Amino acid sequence: MTATELSPKDFKSKINPDWCPGCGDFGVLNGLQRACAELGIAPHTIVNVSGIGCSSNFPGYFKAYGMHTLHGRSLAYAAGVQLANHELTVIATGGDGDGYGIGGNHLTHIARRNVNLTYIVMNNQIYGLTTGQVSPTSRPGAKTKSTPFGNLETPINPITSAIMAGATFVARGYSADGKHLTELMKKAIQHNGFALIDIFSPCVTFNKDNSYDFFKPRVKKLEDEGHDTSDWKAACEKALEWGDTIYTGLFLQREQPTLSDLEPVLKEGGPLARRPLGLSTEDSARIIKRMC
Repeated sequence: MTATELSPKDFKSKINPDWCPGCGDFGVLNGLQRACAELGIAPHTIVNVSGIGCSSNFPGYFKAYGMHTLHGRSLAYAAGVQLANHELTVIATGGDGDGYGIGGNHLTHIARRNVNLTYIVMNNQIYGLTTGQVSPTSRPGAKTKSTPFGNLETPINPITSAIMAGATFVARGYSADGKHLTELMKKAIQHNGFALIDIFSPCVTFNKDNSYDFFKPRVKKLEDEGHDTSDWKAACEKALEWGDTIYTGLFLQREQPTLSDLEPVLKEGGPLARRPLGLSTEDSARIIKRMC
């Protein structure tokens, strides 16, 4: 990370978001812009990687290096970026369908390997880009275009799943609480290891169940209850509550060596991206020509 004087405007892209008016993703974008500015991380030292979906258009709206990759594969690309240059700040962004459905397998293994990156999931509990199908986090009984008679499946719990997979930083935010969300993002980015922030980001167009009116009276901060973030059992118990009270905040944080810390190749010589290729000029030119 490179400390410097920045403002949220320094992370504003020339491209305006095309999300629906009222979409929770606006709050997430604003939160990340503020978080990076307050941490003083220069845009050219950040790589934002996404998959596919409304929220995965994020790299186009956030001024930094960006990669808009394949559906469910953002974490695989992000891990590659982080290992190629472990001095970069790597932030993956996406939605619940992209991250917990198609990308669920990658989430498990990135978490257990403790790759040093931040994963921000805008959880709107619906497939929004494809106009309203049931997602891995949709409530049982939810009537969508793909479940007109009601969803029969049990939704995934991202918090308990990440904890059990070995994630070393697991939090939940709410897009309408910008100040709290910004603080969670700052802590996640500063954490040395894999950090997941699952964010309630209401879809005002296709999900009428999990709306702002639904979350407003229910969301409670763990910080207000003195939650012990080192207690994984208590973290899971709090994460399973889903009724009149739904908790946001930092559920779990623990220290553990990252994959970069343990990889012998990365301990000496600096980032791989800055090292000589070990190829002759002729071999390099021949390979590049074949790729053109």
